[in-house]
Amino acid sequence: MKHKLELIYFKMRALAEAPRLLFHYTNIEYEDVMSWDYYGKDWSEVKPNIPFKQLPMLKVDRKHEICQSMAIMTFIENLAGINITDPILNAKANAIMQSSQELFMPLNPTVNFATGDKFIKKKHDMMPFLMSRFEDLEKAIIENDKKFFILDEPRACDFVTFHHLDLSKMLDPSIIKKFPRLEKFLEDIMSIDSVKSYLENRPELIDVSVEPKLVIDGVTHPTGVNKT
Repeated sequence: MKHKLELIYFKMRALAEAPRLLFHYTNIEYEDVMSWDYYGKDWSEVKPNIPFKQLPMLKVDRKHEICQSMAIMTFIENLAGINITDPILNAKANAIMQSSQELFMPLNPTVNFATGDKFIKKKHDMMPFLMSRFEDLEKAIIENDKKFFILDEPRACDFVTFHHLDLSKMLDPSIIKKFPRLEKFLEDIMSIDSVKSYLENRPELIDVSVEPKLVIDGVTHPTGVNKT
C-alpha cells in the first residue's frame, strides 16, 4: 500500500536529515514541507498543539502523526521492509542509533545557529564528548566487522550515525580524520547512488559559525523556524 508521506520540519540540517537519507536510500516517495507552509501559521502559534511540541513530524495519509525522529526512522525501515528481525541484532542496532542520537545536543544547534565567540566556546566545550563518542562508535563498527554498523547493507542506525558524523565536519573537519574506520563508513554511505544524488542536491548549509544559512532552490535563507 502506497502512503502519502509528508515530512514537516524547519530550515536547518538537523533531526529531519536522517529520515530524508533513509527515504532516498529506500526509494520511498515523500514530500518535504516547511512548518509554516503546512500549518499556515508561525511556529509559535502551532507549537502548543503539536504532540511533544516539536518537529520533525511525519504525517501519513494526512491522518496519522508520527513524532520523534527515531520513531520516524523505525517507521520508514518497517515500511521499506528492511527492519532487522533478529532480536539481538535489532537491539544492537538500536543501541547504535540511540548512542549516535545523543550527539544531537549540542552538535546540531551549534552548527546550525551558533556564531562568533559562542560558536568557539560551544565547540571547545563539546569536544571531549565528541571524541569519546566517536571512539565508541569506531570501536563498535570495527568489532562488528561488517561494512556498516550491523550488516553489510545500511539500516536506520547507519543513517542516524552518518548524519551526526557528517555534520561534525562543519564544526571541525579534522575530528573525523582521527577515526579512519568512521571516515570509511561515511565514504561507503556517500557512495550509494540514491544517497549520493540526495547529498549533491540537498540545500547547502553555508556560513557556519558566521551567519548560518540554507540555500534552498538557489535562494539563501537564514536557518531557523520562521518563514523567510
